[in-house]
Amino acid sequence: MPPKPGINWGLWSKVIVGGVVISVGGPAFTYWLTPTEEELRARYNPDLRKRSLEGREERQQEFDEFVTRLKAYSKSDKPIWTVIKEEEERRKKAELEAGRQTLKEADARREEMRKEAGLEK
Repeated sequence: MPPKPGINWGLWSKVIVGGVVISVGGPAFTYWLTPTEEELRARYNPDLRKRSLEGREERQQEFDEFVTRLKAYSKSDKPIWTVIKEEEERRKKAELEAGRQTLKEADARREEMRKEAGLEK
């Protein structure tokens, strides 16, 4: 039986170096190429830049509210999509009730105006 060939250290060193270059260099290259938010805004035309800066505060506030709601939803034992669906249903019911209340108030005002004008039914 012929003797086993030795370990090819040159090949394994190339493989290890290549793996390190890909696993470390790839993300580093991506990080280096990705522009910052300020660099992106600098490329906008002036109108877009102005609108972006005006809406920035509002978008940040909406995101903060979203995260706050998600934290509240996550405290429940139910799956988050179930909690969100229940919250949407509660919100829709509240909006419908508010709409009904507004209609009742408008009808009451209309009737009062008719009584004041002497146009009772």
